[in-house]
Amino acid sequence: MSVKKENWGSKIGLVLAMAGNAIGFGNFLRFPIQAIENGGGAFIIPYLVCFVLMGIPLLFVEWTIGRYGGKFGFHSTPFIMNKMGRKVIWRYIGVFGIFSNLVIASYYCYIESWTLSYVYHSIIGTFRDLSQHEVAALFNDYHNTNTTLSGIPYENILFYLLCLTINIYILSKGLRGGIEKVAIWGVPLLIILGIILAIKGVSIQEGEHGAVVNGLEGLNFLWTPHYESLWDPKVWFAAAGQMFFTLSVGMGCIQCYASYIRQNQDIALSSLATGFMNEFVEIVLGGTILISISVGFFGLETVQSMVTEEGGFGIAFQTLPFLFQKWGPWLGAFMGVAFFGLLFIAGITSSLAMCTPIVSFLQDDYNVQKKKAALITGTAVLICGIPTILFFKEGVFDEYDYWAGTASLFFFAMMQVILFSWVFGIRKSWKEFTRAADIRVPLIFKYILLYITPILLIVIFLTAFFKPAQDDWSAISLRGWEVDKTSILGKIKGKDVGPNNQWFADTLYSDVHGRVIGIVQKEDGHYLDIACLNENCLMNGYVKSYPLKEKSQNLVCKDTIVSIGTPIMAGSFINPIFYISLARYFLILLFVGISFAVYIAARKKYKKVKS
Repeated sequence: MSVKKENWGSKIGLVLAMAGNAIGFGNFLRFPIQAIENGGGAFIIPYLVCFVLMGIPLLFVEWTIGRYGGKFGFHSTPFIMNKMGRKVIWRYIGVFGIFSNLVIASYYCYIESWTLSYVYHSIIGTFRDLSQHEVAALFNDYHNTNTTLSGIPYENILFYLLCLTINIYILSKGLRGGIEKVAIWGVPLLIILGIILAIKGVSIQEGEHGAVVNGLEGLNFLWTPHYESLWDPKVWFAAAGQMFFTLSVGMGCIQCYASYIRQNQDIALSSLATGFMNEFVEIVLGGTILISISVGFFGLETVQSMVTEEGGFGIAFQTLPFLFQKWGPWLGAFMGVAFFGLLFIAGITSSLAMCTPIVSFLQDDYNVQKKKAALITGTAVLICGIPTILFFKEGVFDEYDYWAGTASLFFFAMMQVILFSWVFGIRKSWKEFTRAADIRVPLIFKYILLYITPILLIVIFLTAFFKPAQDDWSAISLRGWEVDKTSILGKIKGKDVGPNNQWFADTLYSDVHGRVIGIVQKEDGHYLDIACLNENCLMNGYVKSYPLKEKSQNLVCKDTIVSIGTPIMAGSFINPIFYISLARYFLILLFVGISFAVYIAARKKYKKVKS
């Protein structure tokens, strides 16, 4: 039985679906945090330069690759890139376009489930009359399967299954009946909710409801330029990294969506429209909401400290529910529903885009019908995602995010630009891109794609791979240098693991510098808490909790100052490196498995052509 060919019902549906793909958690959680960490206005100039030199060119590349592949009936990157590159190696480089989407979707749906859960808790009033510490504790408890915020057993797993079910149902309806309908209603609603929250944030007045400064102070911080940042490599790397997250490039989603475009349909104006819509949501709404509200109630210095300790997820889920309650129970509940509802819409429009290449691969290359393909995709996401839930605190979630959500994206984007500009050839690529264009694209972008974008991507990737310890670039030498623990090579070598670097051990070592608080009883057991200290031996507000098991023995006394590597417990321990290692092996096997599935599909195509 043949699979019915699909396409988009309208141009506005396509643009909104593409915008929904790009608009995600990175717009509302990651961008403001990156801006705060990198000096506010100091971040904006490099960010906008990266948008012009990398963001827009990568959109051009991926829309073009997608529409070109659709002309031959290909809707997933392995066979699209094989067709353009005419070498088998490009088929398996294209596997990243399925692998990354599957892995990212598996933990992205878990974040979605947090937002849906927080909508529910905002409605029933879970956060009312709670201190900030208690709200933060709720978020930490949410990841324990044996605790619950509202009496629902295994709440985090149930909400994950609910989000996954919603995704599968929409995917089973196809492009027009499912994804396009969600985008047409969801993206405008997201923008409306974002505008409401942004207005409420900037209208915060000092002294009202406990605000310490006006909400506009946050915007002043974001939009006051600091030109000295142009010479700081760290800010440029952060801006480049944010560009990948915000535009969803380097994943394979855009190529899949674009492959369903009619061959005489414009992609030049459409790609720019989705890019600028995403930037509006990110800079104007995403930056305004979180920064203005948090700075208004806490002040800039406190927020900068909180970002260092908690990150974007920490402020969104551990702090904002507390701040919303300052407006009173009813307005606070509305703000909670609006904010977490906005995040849910942003999340689901992105996760649908991630799952679509997998569904398309199954339909195209294994002749699987739409509903069955959606169900198989959802099952695969579930199998990959369960470890991120069960072993969230052991670092599996972060490991998935690093390898599939960061390293793979940079590598795949770099290879796509090389394919577009140098292998397929810039003349043919530019002609394909501008065919049926509704606007005249400035010719300068042709040369940006040929030289600047590929060079920038190669430099960024190599820098991320070989980054020296503590960003000391003067240490680079032909005799070698020590790589940073955050570099790709450093991660491979295990430099980021710390003192608890054995799978199984009889001693647990402190991986923080701090003062021992003592044994603390919590809902799910007893913990040894250590208050972290900064370089001046002052508490920085972050507490590291180590679970104390029945047969483990505490080796440190209350108020003792411990350093990284100090023995703190004796007993029998399974260290997080065990789960992290298993996660890495699983990702490798998953990539090999997808590659094998692509190989089988290629063999089927070859036999079909030969016969």
